[in-house]
Amino acid sequence: MTALNHTGVSHTVFYLLGIPGLEDQHLWISIPFFISYVTALLGNSLLIFIILTRRSLHEPMFLFLCMLAGADLVLSTCTVPQALAIFWFRAGEISLNCCITQLFFIHSIFVFESGLLLVMAFDRYVAICYPLRYTTILTHPLIGKIGVTIVLRSYCAIFPIIFLLKRLTFCRSNVLPHTGCEHIGLAKYACNDIRVNIWYGLFVIVSTLLLDILLIFVSYMLILHAVFHMPSQDARHKALNTCGSHVCIIILFYGPGIFTALTQRFGRHIPAHIHILLANVCILVPPMLNPIIYGIKTKAIQEQVALILFPKYR
Repeated sequence: MTALNHTGVSHTVFYLLGIPGLEDQHLWISIPFFISYVTALLGNSLLIFIILTRRSLHEPMFLFLCMLAGADLVLSTCTVPQALAIFWFRAGEISLNCCITQLFFIHSIFVFESGLLLVMAFDRYVAICYPLRYTTILTHPLIGKIGVTIVLRSYCAIFPIIFLLKRLTFCRSNVLPHTGCEHIGLAKYACNDIRVNIWYGLFVIVSTLLLDILLIFVSYMLILHAVFHMPSQDARHKALNTCGSHVCIIILFYGPGIFTALTQRFGRHIPAHIHILLANVCILVPPMLNPIIYGIKTKAIQEQVALILFPKYR
């Protein structure tokens, strides 16, 4: 490992430290990482299997949920095994190309999931405001087109980052104090001017994540307006209950990310390992809890899980 490269040669290999300052605790830290990964794999795989094999669940809401579960599987698999390899075997070596590939998938999936949460908010709006036209508006071909559009949006937003990073000369330290690769976290070790990277990263955040949050907020304002104009209290309660799972997942997805961004911006006296642990919470917690939340809050999924786990009691 080299702390500083004076030859002007760009590093092509980097070393991930995991969580600096807590190296002695890596084995213990790996336990929640491993448990969350196994839970995310089992929960999301079961959710995908149930939705794809049960025709009764081939409704728009469940098909969007299936996409979310698939994205969570990819996100977990892109990050947690790398972190566990560092914690268990100190295998933190990663090539520049692998590092860029990893951050491409991580950032793309975040943009994809943000877009998917927006679409799911629209799905709830249609279900509550136009219940009789729900299945005629959100047809299977339209759902497929929406899925492709969200994938293309995330791909087009993040793809330029590959070239913005490949143009840089990494002649500073090749030791990365993290469990994985991240755009600006990698770019700051370049000797070049990285203002283009910073401004483009800000543009992506504003044009995707912040815009999605704004549109989700507008969607729920329209939903609440429609709900409070319903004639009966029972109808209002039922309508709000259908949004419960989605609201929980929105909070789970955006909440840790916003909190992490605030601590990085204003918490300059917070130790580095706290920032890294918070960043890992954004990746670990949503994939683990999303299938649990929908399993608890959605009766149709509960029934299908019971049929699989307890077939004798059909």
